[in-house]
Amino acid sequence: MSSELTRLREVMDRLRSPGGCPWDAEQDHVSLLKFLLEESYEFIEAVEENDRDAMQEELGDLLLQVYFHSRMAEEDKEQPFNIEDVAKGVADKLIRRHPHVFSNTVVNSSCEVLENWEAQKAVEKGRTSAIDGVPLAQPALTLVAKLLYRASKSNYKLPIAEPVKLPDAIHQDQFGQLLLGLISQAVEKGLDPEVALRGAAKSLITQIKTHETR
Repeated sequence: MSSELTRLREVMDRLRSPGGCPWDAEQDHVSLLKFLLEESYEFIEAVEENDRDAMQEELGDLLLQVYFHSRMAEEDKEQPFNIEDVAKGVADKLIRRHPHVFSNTVVNSSCEVLENWEAQKAVEKGRTSAIDGVPLAQPALTLVAKLLYRASKSNYKLPIAEPVKLPDAIHQDQFGQLLLGLISQAVEKGLDPEVALRGAAKSLITQIKTHETR
């Protein structure tokens, strides 16, 4: 496996170097972002359709993005890094954040694993707010879900309105249909669900900040 990874690095180096591909040479980290996002969605679709061939192909496309960005990073005069640095960083992080595997920490459930991960992550990055590290540019639905998760883990009790009370035994499919119905009504009334939820997310961020300054 490692020989193919080395080969991929060599291919990417040739494409990016003088005499290589003009298009590849013109790219930068910003210009490639749309491809990274597109490839991520294509892999998600392959998983949802359980298309094994597509999954393999799309993972390759995602791997290409990692190698491409890493190759460009080698050219930075101020703070260069390469694919080996990237791999070392993530391997070290995995070991550090899995003390129950690589050290003598004891956990009793996957929930404890996640709690330990988040706690150690907060310490490593010096985070003091539940908002720190949350990508605010992500789609509104995932943004709100992440903000609520962080607030819950911080034991924040926020006054969030619940116009629709969900039954205890509701399933994912039922909840999906409920969301679909709400979005359908919003569209009929000329409302933009993404914009509306992003506005609610901003309000939630304000609530969290207010709670943390008390």
